Amino acid sequence: MLDFPDTHAAADPGRPAYIMADTGAVVTYGELVAESRDIAKMLWSKGLRHGDCVAVLMENCASFPKIAWAAQRIGLRYVTLSTRLLPDEIAYILGDSGACALFTSGRCLDAAADAVDLTPGVQHRFTVDEAARGFENLAVELDSVAPGVVPDEREGVDLLYSSGTTGRPKGVVADLPLHPLGTPPGVAGLLHTQWEIGRDSVYLSPAPLYHAAPLRFTMTVHRYGGTAIVMERFDPEKALELVERYRVTHTQMVPTMFIRMLKLPEAQRTAFDVSSLQVVIHAAAPCPPDTKRAMIDWLGPIIHEYYSSTENSLFTALDSQEWLAHPGSVGRSILGTAHILDESGEELPPGESGTIWSDGGLMFEYLNDPEKTAAARNEIGWTTVGDLGYLDEDGYLYLSDRRADLILSGGVNIYPRESEDVLVVHPKVADAAVFGIPHDELGEVVHAVVQPAPGAASGSALEEELLAFLREKLSTYKCPRRIDFVDELPRHATGKLYKRLLRDRYSQKMVS
Repeated sequence: MLDFPDTHAAADPGRPAYIMADTGAVVTYGELVAESRDIAKMLWSKGLRHGDCVAVLMENCASFPKIAWAAQRIGLRYVTLSTRLLPDEIAYILGDSGACALFTSGRCLDAAADAVDLTPGVQHRFTVDEAARGFENLAVELDSVAPGVVPDEREGVDLLYSSGTTGRPKGVVADLPLHPLGTPPGVAGLLHTQWEIGRDSVYLSPAPLYHAAPLRFTMTVHRYGGTAIVMERFDPEKALELVERYRVTHTQMVPTMFIRMLKLPEAQRTAFDVSSLQVVIHAAAPCPPDTKRAMIDWLGPIIHEYYSSTENSLFTALDSQEWLAHPGSVGRSILGTAHILDESGEELPPGESGTIWSDGGLMFEYLNDPEKTAAARNEIGWTTVGDLGYLDEDGYLYLSDRRADLILSGGVNIYPRESEDVLVVHPKVADAAVFGIPHDELGEVVHAVVQPAPGAASGSALEEELLAFLREKLSTYKCPRRIDFVDELPRHATGKLYKRLLRDRYSQKMVS
């Protein structure tokens, strides 16, 4: 049987494909297929053809998956844009991707309109809400399609951009083989077999659909006939209530979501029946070991982890039992084979940290950036996204940090993740970032910026308390010299910190 929403719509059109968490609005498989087909016909009628690119800029809403599936079913590439981007950042991605159509919502329309004013190549502009500023109402456009439009339906592919935490985001270009509908991409088959996502799955999607993992997981659920519960925004108590209400079986979260759930008052956290959960997956950012151990203690050995990237050239995974035997690991290779190389390209033995490379994973290119593409390959064809880590004797991979985040202080390499893992478990800390700032003698020194937990007062007393807490658990040279406090850290919705923004803020400061 082909793996595509059409299959499930034909067999059971009233089956829920997804439910919007805030409103309870249900979109059935019959509706998903019919409406994605209509959008696909409209795009085809306007001249879009295989390989053309469309962009989506909207919050999690009922229209989002319909538009993604419309592009997927007629062989298009589709870019999903973060709603946190500024107009010039949106314009950069629209121009870089060559998008010829943009879908948006009323909430995002002003940013979208400002962006397309800078990007004349976006010829077709649609909003799922009221027409304004040159954006046509999507429903009106669908009604105007002449009868008899029959697109050549083939599998498309996402064109997703790196999160841009260390610079301008780059489009990750995957192959577009234009397979017949129902031919699942490799990542869908991997998620299906690895965590048994299928017709009986109820998947809680708590993160923005514009990011790679939430989008790919949700569309995988649709390929195999399950039901997705799409949260408009994450709230820890609401997530637990949804698990109980819909008998959720699967979810994928990021460590910051774990931390927020664990910091709920115990009576509040344990008030919900979460016994339906079979698989809780986490990825996207390093998980502090104490946090993961607490999640396993709470929910049982159903916590799974994987390590990958938008490029998807390497995919490692492990379950709770494996993690308890190899604490801190992100698993063994499932797609590609992990290798650790030093600066000269020599392979390092187990236990020694270096750059993580993948042999035999999916090949990728960075759009319009041959230099970055070349830098991500070595002479024998292995690829890297620049992360640092090491392998143990059993082949389990451990992450050290991203190369861009490594702190070099007085000739010593310092991994800021170690301090972050300690800080975020302190009861008075909601979030933390550790990074290097300029120093006139040492080159860099370790600095921290902390978002206090609700009710915790920032100031010198809290700074001293946190520094003492760090020094109890880490060597002094690894600890921040100072801690600043902010109301909120610049964190991507996927859990990644925009450390570039923090480093830029301190780049002119020289510390003595």
